[in-house]
Amino acid sequence: MRKILFQILLLFIALPEIQAQEILTIEDAVGIALKNNYDVKIASNAVKIDSMGVSIANAGMLPKLDATVTQNNNIQNSKQTQSSGEVRELDNAKNNSLNYGVTLGWTVFDGLRMFARYDQLKELQKQGETELKMTILTKVGDVMTTYYDLVQQQQLLKALDTTIVISKQRLKTAENRFTIGKASKLEVLNAQVDLNTDTSNLVRQKELFETTKIRLNELLARDLRTNFKVIEEVALNDKLQLADLNSLVEKQNPQLQLALINKRVVELDLKQVQANRYPTVKLNAGYIFNETESSLGFTSQSSSRGFNYGVSATMNIFNGFQQNRNVRIAKMQIENSSLAIEQQKQTINAQLATAFQTYLTNIELAKLEESNEAIAKRNLEITLEKFKIGTITTLEFRSAQQNYINAIARNSNAKFQAKISEVSLNEITGNIKF
Repeated sequence: MRKILFQILLLFIALPEIQAQEILTIEDAVGIALKNNYDVKIASNAVKIDSMGVSIANAGMLPKLDATVTQNNNIQNSKQTQSSGEVRELDNAKNNSLNYGVTLGWTVFDGLRMFARYDQLKELQKQGETELKMTILTKVGDVMTTYYDLVQQQQLLKALDTTIVISKQRLKTAENRFTIGKASKLEVLNAQVDLNTDTSNLVRQKELFETTKIRLNELLARDLRTNFKVIEEVALNDKLQLADLNSLVEKQNPQLQLALINKRVVELDLKQVQANRYPTVKLNAGYIFNETESSLGFTSQSSSRGFNYGVSATMNIFNGFQQNRNVRIAKMQIENSSLAIEQQKQTINAQLATAFQTYLTNIELAKLEESNEAIAKRNLEITLEKFKIGTITTLEFRSAQQNYINAIARNSNAKFQAKISEVSLNEITGNIKF
């Protein structure tokens, strides 16, 4: 057994480039993803756009000031008949007019529509922020899932490295026994075939490990060739309680929060529709300069300038019953949004209950498989000692060896599934820390 441990140590010493690789923790991976991931960046920019839209000007509360300039020129063949009977004609008569000035318009009352619109803009900003959180939760969940998948694959790689060392030891023992006449050539060939099989499995596992690393680098939006290692073990949280999770869902689940925000948005739509029943009052003012020139007529040139101001009020009296129709539609949209909230609650609670049951099962399996691995390891140690002294067959030894590798794989996968269940529960409750 000491010889096996020594050979394992030599194997790791022979791979210094692996030892020198960066150790990427789950916290580091999440931090890099939040900084670099394209979907997160896009959602962050969308929130910034929504925040810039929240202003009293966008809601229509501020006055509007315009500067205008109008220049009109025309050339005409004109003919005028005066009241005295005199006829005046002029070909290519030129007529010019110039108008410029500034005008101010301000809606001072519109049935409180502008205030409802301002509140709605705030809700739309909250909607964008919630969508950003949902995007982050999804991406962080993807990063965690891929990371913990790498952890289990790295554990399996170590197990396959170990079994190759054992298979080489078995081949050497078979060759020695064949040399002194205590074993047949068939035993040597079987040992060689099993070693080749283990090597093939290791090569395939390395391929899977490398492709998963590329996938994680893609999620982190960094150079796909970045090399790294992940942590060796994953700590499981077996203390989650369904009652606590249900409480968190009500407060933090982003999908449910989006449904609640959507209801407030359509309620504010109704207020804006109802505002059409009231008059709209506007103030207007301006300073205008006007100048005209005419080649034919009593006045060849005129100009005026001055300040104008006033107030206007409009109110819809009848528009073909469209107002009543729009109000009914808005109220139905509110009803639909309320139904969507109840539906979302039902769906999320079902997802949570299912995920929690899976979590309990995976936690139990993780504990069971950990015990099975310890038993399989002890069984392999005993079998190896018996194989060295020739009291068991190569078939029995190979069976113990495969049982040990399978136990490691099942234990690693059970821990992975338990951790993924934990991540899924935290994602549903919106409780992933980032």
